[in-house]
Amino acid sequence: MSTIAEVKQFARDIRIETLKALTHLGFGHYGGSMSVVETLGVLYGDVMRIDPADPDWPERDYFVLSKGHAGPALYSTLALKGYFPQEMLQTLNENGTRLPSHPDRLKTRGVDATTGSLGQGISIAGGMALGHKLAGRPNRVFCIVGDGELNEGQCWEAFQFIAHHKLNNLTVFVDWNKQQLDGELDEIICAFDLEGKFRAFGFDVYTVKGDDIAALLEVVKPVPTADARPRLVILDSIKGQGVPYLEKMSNSHHLRLTEEMKQALNETIEQLEAAHD
Repeated sequence: MSTIAEVKQFARDIRIETLKALTHLGFGHYGGSMSVVETLGVLYGDVMRIDPADPDWPERDYFVLSKGHAGPALYSTLALKGYFPQEMLQTLNENGTRLPSHPDRLKTRGVDATTGSLGQGISIAGGMALGHKLAGRPNRVFCIVGDGELNEGQCWEAFQFIAHHKLNNLTVFVDWNKQQLDGELDEIICAFDLEGKFRAFGFDVYTVKGDDIAALLEVVKPVPTADARPRLVILDSIKGQGVPYLEKMSNSHHLRLTEEMKQALNETIEQLEAAHD
């Protein structure tokens, strides 16, 4: 069991290593990687049952990053937990790498699902959860879905499936950072009441600040009771979360860095590392 302070430190380390890897590469999905850092810190730092020495441990909990473009943050998390050497992070998205831009379970140790085609990860997570439930196994499944990903009809088919089968061994997070690839979420598809929508689908719904580690732990850590509905957590987050330089951008979904941007991000890394000390 980790303390809240330890989980916060772990999340800070994830943010630092993710920024380093992306900035070394010179381009990539900054904004959406940053907005899930605290959630990854909570899951891998104190909630999920995992064994980095045995990634295929049958009794482990499973994680699916349906918004696969945030793969760099997942890789940093796995490296910090010891699934593979941290030095590998500097090979992100390079030729021959085992760390492609989007997660591939056949390439990266510790990745439970290949994702990137939006809508498919949440479908995989639903299938995993049903399989464990039918087998009477206690494994929990966790999945992060992007808010822009909700444009995909396949997501809603998966949500119907999850609710219909009462998959209370599955916890879904919606990263509500309010931006997607080509603009503000509300400008691309009409806004709707997320909480009301998911409750109508049959979920127990919680909304928490995306960087509030204590609140995330309070909601996510308890094991659901037998009569509980599937759990859905809306992460009220910010694109580029935890990095003021990115938070101020009109859209940091994917960036190709200029020298000025590299300098600003390297300064951010130095500041985060100094705070770590």
